[in-house]
Amino acid sequence: MSFIFSILQDAFFAALAGIGFASISNPPKNAYVYCAVISACGHATRFVMMNNEYRPFGLIPSSFVAALVIGFLAVAMARRVKCPPETFSFPSLLPMIPGMYAYRAVEGLVMSLSVDNEAQYNHYLYLCTSNGMTCTFDILGMVLGATIPIFLLNKISYQVTRYTD
Repeated sequence: MSFIFSILQDAFFAALAGIGFASISNPPKNAYVYCAVISACGHATRFVMMNNEYRPFGLIPSSFVAALVIGFLAVAMARRVKCPPETFSFPSLLPMIPGMYAYRAVEGLVMSLSVDNEAQYNHYLYLCTSNGMTCTFDILGMVLGATIPIFLLNKISYQVTRYTD
């Protein structure tokens, strides 16, 4: 029961962040609910994959699959609201950006430039490259995961604003 509560808590806060990021791009008012739902589903997918007790996945594959979920849901919801799928997918991806890895990469770079000892320099440079590569590949996986559904379902995704049901 505790795991289900953790999933719901993660989804709730991701939905709040998705609404906040969506408000920056000024979508139609009825799109906020869809942004919240898509963001919650994507973030909960990543949470379940990373915290599965039987076979936990790493950050990068979990983020890729979560981005695929976000991409497919965004294409599905785009026709309902008559907005491009990017209106939903980009705000839903932003709560999954690995900020701590980016911060630690920059911190490692700054610290490596400020030390005189070669062992410390190598340690901080290792931290910079390790965190930087994790951040880069995670963001790359999220971008690919969100855009693949748009290209696979291009007939739906490119014509959602042209239909007059």
